[in-house]
Amino acid sequence: MTSSNVEAQIRGRLTEAGIRYTDGRRQVVAALMNAQGPLSAAELHSQIADSVPLSSLYRSLAVMADADVLAPHHGTKGITRYELAEWLAGHHHHLVCVDCGAVDDIELPPRLESTLHDLVEAVAESGEFAAAGHALEVVGRCKACA
Repeated sequence: MTSSNVEAQIRGRLTEAGIRYTDGRRQVVAALMNAQGPLSAAELHSQIADSVPLSSLYRSLAVMADADVLAPHHGTKGITRYELAEWLAGHHHHLVCVDCGAVDDIELPPRLESTLHDLVEAVAESGEFAAAGHALEVVGRCKACA
């Protein structure tokens, strides 16, 4: 999906929710589109601090998460990181480092994704639960911290 297509879809989603797509929100989206994985508010702020005050950044993150434009991930050490919602960024999973806090996106090959899907369905069924999807976070140590 091209960045202009993503921008158009986000603008449409926010407009439907009665939310303005401000320059600050555009900058948040641009930073997340260029990231290798989810970013914390502090990481985002270090990239766009010159043009987006911290209070506006937190408000934008909350508003866009409520509108299902961003997906918050509550990771290790109580740090919430954000990325574009799955309907924009595509289905993927995360590798989370318990030492440095790095979060890397990973796409599984179709065979493994199918196996994971089957496992999720079996776990849900055993709990008399109807699974609507899944997200896998593998927690451990990255190559630099290992």
